[in-house]
Amino acid sequence: MAPYLELVGIQEQDSFKVWAHGYPYETVRWHFHPEYEINLVTDTTGRYFVGDNTGMFEPGQLFMVGPNLPHNWVSDVPDKRPIAQRCIVLQFSGKTLSRGIAAFPELSYLERLLTQAQRGILFSPAVARRAAPLLNGLLTLSGVQRVHQFLLLLDMLAHGQDSTLLATPAFRPDPEGYQSSAINQVLKYLADHLGDRLREIDLARYASMEPSAFSRFFHRHTGVSFVQYLNRLRVGRACELLITTDKPVTSICYDCGFNNVSNFNRHFLALKGMPPSQFRRYHELNAEHEAYG
Repeated sequence: MAPYLELVGIQEQDSFKVWAHGYPYETVRWHFHPEYEINLVTDTTGRYFVGDNTGMFEPGQLFMVGPNLPHNWVSDVPDKRPIAQRCIVLQFSGKTLSRGIAAFPELSYLERLLTQAQRGILFSPAVARRAAPLLNGLLTLSGVQRVHQFLLLLDMLAHGQDSTLLATPAFRPDPEGYQSSAINQVLKYLADHLGDRLREIDLARYASMEPSAFSRFFHRHTGVSFVQYLNRLRVGRACELLITTDKPVTSICYDCGFNNVSNFNRHFLALKGMPPSQFRRYHELNAEHEAYG
């Protein structure tokens, strides 16, 4: 299954994003994003997936993944009880850190850490124990103290010993291919649920995207807006039912997801140049002509 694109959304006034989430959580799925991520497991056990590598995780483990490297942590919670805090996550842009390294050449040693993270890193228990208080502190710090502690964390990770690289050297992330697959999943979902109430905000959530980003993403791949595509799809399905069934027009209207007949007629007329009843009659006449022609 192709990974989903996660929109990290680092605020303009911040150089990185740090947050904690529990279980279950909506973005806990096989996904990728252009940002680097540091992930400290604070509760639950289960299986991790990073690139083409998988293994078991437990509380206290610390991971780092690079840009567009697919990853997921699947907790094993038999009774599905909610967990208040499963992990602490820190995400930052490689461009932001590259600009920092350009401004402060003393930070150039961090480039090796960034390179290793492109395969995913599982840090040693000793490094994880030292890093945990720093990550916890970053949840509440602000200003220069926040930046200072972030750099201390990166310094600690860069000098850590006995780290394990996870994905094999042959694994190559394919973000363009992932996103192409993501749109196919969205379009299949639309086709399978035409009779349901379909809102753009719900499909954005299904694709793990912010609504504005999903709108641009959808238009880029289809050439039309979400609403235009959905109406075309519904009218197309209505045409199939008008030709192949004897269902009343009103029933077809609701089967295809339109909320009232007048709205259905309006969109059908705009796309087909005639109302649904006339479309059906034309096809009936054509069938009769072929039968007796």
